[in-house]
Amino acid sequence: MEGLYVGHILFAVIGLIVVPVLFLIFAKKPSLVPTPLQNLFEMYIEFVDNMLKEQMGKEGRRFFPLVAGLGLFIFTGNLMGMIPGFESYTANINTTLALALMVFFYYNYLGIRKHGVSYLKHFMGPIPAAAPIFFIIEVISHISRPITLALRLFANMTGGELITVVLIMLIPFLIPLPIMVVHLIAVFLQTYVFMILTTVYIAGALVEEAH
Repeated sequence: MEGLYVGHILFAVIGLIVVPVLFLIFAKKPSLVPTPLQNLFEMYIEFVDNMLKEQMGKEGRRFFPLVAGLGLFIFTGNLMGMIPGFESYTANINTTLALALMVFFYYNYLGIRKHGVSYLKHFMGPIPAAAPIFFIIEVISHISRPITLALRLFANMTGGELITVVLIMLIPFLIPLPIMVVHLIAVFLQTYVFMILTTVYIAGALVEEAH
């Protein structure tokens, strides 16, 4: 068990080092004739920027480092699970829960900082008489957010890895290719889901008026 924890931490550290270094290289010396990798980075930057503007307008740009960083870290971890000899740190519940809790505490902190005590009205619902019921429902809903964020990412990456490994062991390599394609789609999809939900939660805490 200790080896598994060391492995997932080691690959997480690799992800934290490699991705920023690559970004630093291409951000410092962008080529006038973009390389394929530079094109990918530029497309990613534009994608995240558009996603934030759609949810929060220009104000959302100040959260670009958080959302873009989360996306790259999660995508790298997801992708590692498809490389033989590598371990996907996003297939470890400790990683996904830590990321989800960070998002949870951060968006609530932003909401409290902006609205003050009136942020609690956000949990009360539109009908004063039903405020206690709405409050309980909203609190449960918010508490469930980090749990579902963590479990969704963890379960999809763990399941994808297990299915791919088992099929490669049992049958010839070319047969599992369709499963690997599905796994690759899940790598992109689960990264996007985590990013868009993070953006939505932040927007909900900042943009929406407290009831």
